[in-house]
Parts: sequence; C-alpha cells; structure tokens
Amino acid sequence: MMRHIAWTVMVGLTMLAGCAADPQDTPPVRSAAPRPLPETFQVKLVTSKGEIVIEVTPDWAPEGAARFRELVEEHFYDDCRFFRVLPNFMAQVGINGDPQVHAKWDTKTIPDDPVIRSNRRGMVTFAKTGAPNSRSTQFFINFSGNTSLDGQGFSPFGKVVSGMDVVDKITAEYRERPQQQRIQAEGNAYLAKDFPNLDYIKTATIISDTTKPSKVKTEEAAPEDKPRAADG
Repeated sequence: MMRHIAWTVMVGLTMLAGCAADPQDTPPVRSAAPRPLPETFQVKLVTSKGEIVIEVTPDWAPEGAARFRELVEEHFYDDCRFFRVLPNFMAQVGINGDPQVHAKWDTKTIPDDPVIRSNRRGMVTFAKTGAPNSRSTQFFINFSGNTSLDGQGFSPFGKVVSGMDVVDKITAEYRERPQQQRIQAEGNAYLAKDFPNLDYIKTATIISDTTKPSKVKTEEAAPEDKPRAADG
C-alpha cells in the first residue's frame, strides 16, 4: 500500500509545472538572479483563508529564491488559485489567472538548485517536471514531511513562519481535478465556473529584507531540516 502511495505521489509531482512540455522542447534556461539578494526576505500572502508569511532564504536555493521574488515584485501571484491540493501532502499554486500573463512567464525556466533543505512541513518549493531546469512559476507548500521529494530534486527555497494554520485550511475539495492545460488556456474564468470554491492568493507582497553582517556565517541546518535518504 505504501509503495502504491509513494508511486502515485512521485508520478503526480513529476507532472507539476509545465506538464504539457516535452523535455526536448524545453525553452532556453535563464538565471533568475540578476542582482544580489538579502540574506532573507519575507513575503506575505493574503489569501481567501487568511494571511501566510513565507521567509525565503536564498542560500537554500538561489535560483528559486530569485525567481520567487521576481514574480512577487511583478504581482504575478495576485489572484492565483490553489488549484491542486492534496491532504497530508501539499497545496500547489502558481498559474496566473490571465492566460496572456502566464504565457510570458511559463517558458522562462530557471536552472535547478541543489537540495539543501528537506521538504518538511511548512517548507515552500518550486514545482517542476521530470526534465532538468524545468521550474518556472508554480510552487507548493508542504503539509507534512515529504522527504521522498528531496532525492527527486525538489529544492525548498523558504518556509512558512506564520499562518501554517491558514495553509491547513486551504480547501482540498477538488484535489487534482482542475486541468493545468485548461487553466493556462482559459485562466480564472475556467476555474470560477467549474471550481468556484478554490482558495486563492489575493495579494503577495514583500514585507521585509534582512541582511546580516558579512562576518556571520550562514547558520548550520538543523538535523531535522537537512535532506536525508528516503526510508526504504
């Protein structure tokens, strides 16, 4: 039974962002980090269920952190639906409700980051396909300890530091029923019509930057946050 669940999770996540893309058609990859980033920064998501604060640590995943900040600054995530929510697994968001806006970003994939932190409860990670360098706009928040994702290259770039109780309330009514290709083609009009109860991000804004003195070394990861081999 556990093997069946693990296989279902693995197959589902390898089809997350850009699931329609053929690996041979992967667009050119560009770095999302054109300028230095603060040591940490916080992003507040005002959602239909309440407020969530994500603390991003670029040292964990520099490319992912830079892309997330870039998209927040462009207000890309405003009015985005949590279109894929699986209890005890994760809540996924990141397809813009305007197909023209989403099309501008969906092909701007970024290089992979090594996995420095583990996909434990509250960690925030970009979705990707099974192809290298396939991350673009979609991210998910882990409901539980999904350490099996570490070995598949899912690299957390931040963690929820406030509002995890809000994350737990995001509706899972529709599970995986919303079709990503239709969201990309029809936008929020499709979701509002067929899945009216989806929770969503009202606004996403940067609320703080923190730069520590350069002489201070990056804090060592707590043992429970470091990736480890999945249990056999």
